[in-house]
Amino acid sequence: MTDICHSGITKDGQTRLKSSLIRAQLGGTPSVGQWLQFQGHQLASMVASLGPDWVLVDCEHGGLDDSSMHASVRAIAAAGASPIVRILGPEAWMIKRALDCGAHGIMVPMVETAAQAEFVAKASRYPHAASGHPDGFRGTGGLFAPAAWGMGVDYARYVTSVNKELIVIVQIETAEGVRNCEDIAATPGIDALFVGPNDLAASMGFLGQDHTQSSEVQEATAKVLQAAKNAGKFAGHFALSAEAAAARVRQGWDFVNCGADTVAIISWMSNEMKKLSESHEGNAAKQVKTNGKTGMNGYS
Repeated sequence: MTDICHSGITKDGQTRLKSSLIRAQLGGTPSVGQWLQFQGHQLASMVASLGPDWVLVDCEHGGLDDSSMHASVRAIAAAGASPIVRILGPEAWMIKRALDCGAHGIMVPMVETAAQAEFVAKASRYPHAASGHPDGFRGTGGLFAPAAWGMGVDYARYVTSVNKELIVIVQIETAEGVRNCEDIAATPGIDALFVGPNDLAASMGFLGQDHTQSSEVQEATAKVLQAAKNAGKFAGHFALSAEAAAARVRQGWDFVNCGADTVAIISWMSNEMKKLSESHEGNAAKQVKTNGKTGMNGYS
């Protein structure tokens, strides 16, 4: 693991997210993250302290407003992981709000065309020719962001360096996005493609079905993976367990999550409730059997 100085920044000045992605792309261990849909900086800090390279704050499907997004991002960075924010869609004001809170990476869902990808890339970068983004149009004024990058209140340093370090991730999760994935991957300023398999399966006619059992969906995800590799971009895939994540890594994906807070709680609590219920039923059955013997013999 790369030595982390603070705020999810490595000693060579890269974010932990970017450092881990480069490591994975060069054939090292994958970039591994976790997924948060609950609000609460305590939870974000605890999850980030478990050792992931990054933790995603899900503002698309999660129960987070602006204030909880800010709190979670700062807590994740302070714990030594990189915060990624998934916004609701490819809108400039959403991108600006997420980046202004200090996110090291941004994930934009439902990107289907190269034109959308180009818009996302430009909206995520300041207009700064020296960093290779003269056409960026991210607005200045996000004074909260530098602290999450280990820069304190040095805003000038932040705005002149963040364009190169920020990781912009677009989600390919529709059939249209798959058809255009080569052009999306080739778009300057897009750093990574990430497959959302459940939405992709739904768009291909498999709503509510296990996407791993559909050869059509798996062929589509393989196309996205190859498009990212051909363009020299990072490739990521959603996963909800270590087994599923490991399988994707073996296929060549650079970054994966290996769980989500909501799923972990539902799975653990339901399993414990089931075990307790089965234990109670077993005890009750033993009691009935004992009572039956007592009635037959007349004495206990």
